[in-house]
Amino acid sequence: MQRFALPATEVLIVAECWQAEPEAEATVLRAIAAAAETVDADTGDAELAIMLTDDSGIRTLNANWRGIDKPTNVLSFPALQPPGGIEPDDAPRMLGDIAIAFETVRREADDEQKPFVNHLSHLAVHGFLHLVGYDHETEAEAEAMENVERQILAGLGIPDPYADQDRVS
Repeated sequence: MQRFALPATEVLIVAECWQAEPEAEATVLRAIAAAAETVDADTGDAELAIMLTDDSGIRTLNANWRGIDKPTNVLSFPALQPPGGIEPDDAPRMLGDIAIAFETVRREADDEQKPFVNHLSHLAVHGFLHLVGYDHETEAEAEAMENVERQILAGLGIPDPYADQDRVS
């Protein structure tokens, strides 16, 4: 299998609540690197940004972009690609942006009795997979995406996040 270069990844911490988890940025960067190394997508010479926000910030994004006026754990915004793959020679290709909400991630991790960093890793991987074309609109897509998530997370030493859950698409 061809080994692709890792994308340039910027983590923006825009909500003070993330100070409660000083390993958050390193956790996200490690998860994105593992995902990029695992999936069969050329992410070299590409970049993405991850915004660590709060429930209020992600609620606004969710309402504005999806018409759903409530917070969620993670949102992905794949970048529109230039027509015909034409890109300026001096600019990296944008994969897109990911937003992750602290309070929702904390609540879900606590409810599921998972370490916060494991759940954060899972959501970063999930968001990244959306940026490179994975989705879960159908049962088959969900199963394929979950299998890749399991593989990436296992490589990070994180247990299967779906082990005790029924599929909800």
